[in-house]
Amino acid sequence: MSSDAKAATSYEEGLKGASTRVAEFHEDKTALKRLQTWLHQTPSAVPMIVLVVALVVFGFLSPNFFKPATLSTILQQIAIVGILGCAQSLVVLTAGIDLSVGAIAVFSSVIMGQFTFRYGIPAPASILIGLAAGTAMGFANGWLVAKVKLPPFIVTLGTWQILLAANYIYSANETIRSSDIAASAASLQFWGSSIQPGGVKVLYAVFLLVALVAVMAYVLRHTAWGRHVYAVGDDPDAAELAGVQTKRVLIQVYALAGLFCAVAGWVMIGRFGSVSPSASTGVMGNIQSITAVVIGGISLFGGRGSIVGMFFGALIVGVFEMGLKMVGTDPQWTFFLIGLLIIIAVAVDQWIRKAAA
Repeated sequence: MSSDAKAATSYEEGLKGASTRVAEFHEDKTALKRLQTWLHQTPSAVPMIVLVVALVVFGFLSPNFFKPATLSTILQQIAIVGILGCAQSLVVLTAGIDLSVGAIAVFSSVIMGQFTFRYGIPAPASILIGLAAGTAMGFANGWLVAKVKLPPFIVTLGTWQILLAANYIYSANETIRSSDIAASAASLQFWGSSIQPGGVKVLYAVFLLVALVAVMAYVLRHTAWGRHVYAVGDDPDAAELAGVQTKRVLIQVYALAGLFCAVAGWVMIGRFGSVSPSASTGVMGNIQSITAVVIGGISLFGGRGSIVGMFFGALIVGVFEMGLKMVGTDPQWTFFLIGLLIIIAVAVDQWIRKAAA
């Protein structure tokens, strides 16, 4: 037997009886660390907890708060903001931001109204044209961000002002009255219709919002496209190396956001009755949607969050507004508390992100 063979034999004999266990490393996690990890894995948990606490507090302060009519009113008030929040959520998940969502919604609603009353186009066709126009506006944002590589903040800040101006110029600042719409183009006001189960009025727009949130929650979590959206927001370079067509995903996200904004514009007509180029949503819709997204636990750094959390965030704002009004508090406290919630939400997001570090 050669010397090498003898050495191998003696080595194998020396291994007999040795432990076969592989080295293991255990990290003793504190309760706080486990909470941090759980919150990172469940992005909608924080807004859900805040929502439950807010409901309990205002339910205690106001005996009438838990009446079905009150809760229905809250849902009706957040219908438009919630749909705009769906659009904003998609963009923020890709580490972007869209300051033009409100302007797209208002301009789309004006297009629907003007095409019906100025050009005599049937209302259903005008609605489709308005939805296509909103999608095109979103596509333009996405193309500038993905292809020209401009910062989303700058792009959408610019298009927000362009679209608001175009909205006033095109409409000649003309408001189409609710009575005229009801008489000859009732489908424009469809989402303002309601059912009354148990005598409680519930707008169709509320069902639309819930359905939209449910569908997008499934798409984002259980489809390849949804995973690509998260991947682009988390690390676009790594996503591209993994074969994700990041530019295409970005354009699709902004175009879909534009479509959702146009849907919100259609809901606006039903909610308010009229078509007005000066609707407050054009300015406030951006802030309101971002507020719902941030309070809802979607990270402004992209790649983390849940559209269900955004829905909870919108509900939190609605609950605070209604609750403070019912207890007779100065309305300024609403802005104060919501602003405080935004800062706390971002701080909590930063803390939770450390769990993934």
